[in-house]
Amino acid sequence: MNALSATNRNFRHAARLLNLDSKIETSLLIPYREIKVECTIPKDDGSLTSFVGFRVQHDNSRGPMKGGIRYHPEVEHGEVNALAQLMTWKTAVVNVPYGGAKGGIGCSPKELSLSELERLTRVFTQKIHDLIGVNTDIPAPDMGTNGQTMAWIVDEYSKFHGYSPAIVTGKPLDLGGSLGREAATGRGVVYATEALLEEHGKSIKGLTFAIQGFGNVGSWVARLIHERGGKIVAVSDVTGAIKNTNGIDIPALLGHKEATGSLSSFDGGDDMDADELLVHECDVLIPCALGGVLNRENAGDVKAKFIIEGANHPTDPEADEILSKKGVVILPDIYANAGGVTVSYFEWVQNMQAFMWNEEKVNDELKKYMTKAFHSIKSMCRTHECNLRMGAFTLGVNRVARSTLLRGWEA
Repeated sequence: MNALSATNRNFRHAARLLNLDSKIETSLLIPYREIKVECTIPKDDGSLTSFVGFRVQHDNSRGPMKGGIRYHPEVEHGEVNALAQLMTWKTAVVNVPYGGAKGGIGCSPKELSLSELERLTRVFTQKIHDLIGVNTDIPAPDMGTNGQTMAWIVDEYSKFHGYSPAIVTGKPLDLGGSLGREAATGRGVVYATEALLEEHGKSIKGLTFAIQGFGNVGSWVARLIHERGGKIVAVSDVTGAIKNTNGIDIPALLGHKEATGSLSSFDGGDDMDADELLVHECDVLIPCALGGVLNRENAGDVKAKFIIEGANHPTDPEADEILSKKGVVILPDIYANAGGVTVSYFEWVQNMQAFMWNEEKVNDELKKYMTKAFHSIKSMCRTHECNLRMGAFTLGVNRVARSTLLRGWEA
């Protein structure tokens, strides 16, 4: 099941639990605006090439729309639509005053030079600058884009609208980026894990963890769990997988990855099959890589008691059912990886006020938002007698439905 059908299915289930009117249910699914643009640029060799760019703005009932821009060859309309809708519910779950959006350009960033990427970003910004804005729609980095991409957008947008650092988040610090933003998604995953474990009378210290993915999110999760006394027994990414039943020395592994560009042949652990990581013996499994990795083929063999979804949509609905029957507790992506958008909100607030925070304040506020959201989800679980995924979806959908009704959606 792809991300769009899974999101729609979760939304419809939440709508039934909330007893939403069928008309409001339909209206909440329909995006506010869908934008498709052709971006034609000269390549370095003088030839012309064209790329298709998308921006789906899903909902603005709770505030400006918010969501990443990805550069990837498989960017297509259905996927962008699903991710925009997911952002609407995700921002509502952590209660930041945003709606959802998502965008992207169908290209292979690795095959473009830096100057070609800059031209492409500037042309895309020229095409959509009058449809985004600091109070309308605020993009951010995503797959294949980074702080430099955001810097180009700030510059191009500012040519039309005056200096506007708040037009995007995830910027370099020198252009008004926020301290703590780089670690935010991973740190949010750890705060979410702490809230869940506390509910079960446990803490990170002394438990065993397996982490799939060692990019930005996975490496920060590993670092912070290691600092808190958690034992990380297995780690994997596209370059390989390693295990050590006595716990992996994460600072040493980070150094090894930096030096060699790979996880494999690390002295402090044994190489293992990357597919085995998901079914490895551990207390807590944290998928931080791709979607759909837990499916009906492997869900029955998962040994973890807790799964924290650091990635977007790592668990197929079929796997969800199998794991629930086994009594595995799943902390859903819509909440678990919302640390990134929460600190993006803090960055936007700092830009709007032209007053920057120190890192300690950013992290303290993030912990408050993540902890409060967890208790709100648990409250929905008790009200509707549902699991954490439906607790999070009912919380998000209910907040959006209420603001939509208050604003007068039929007018």
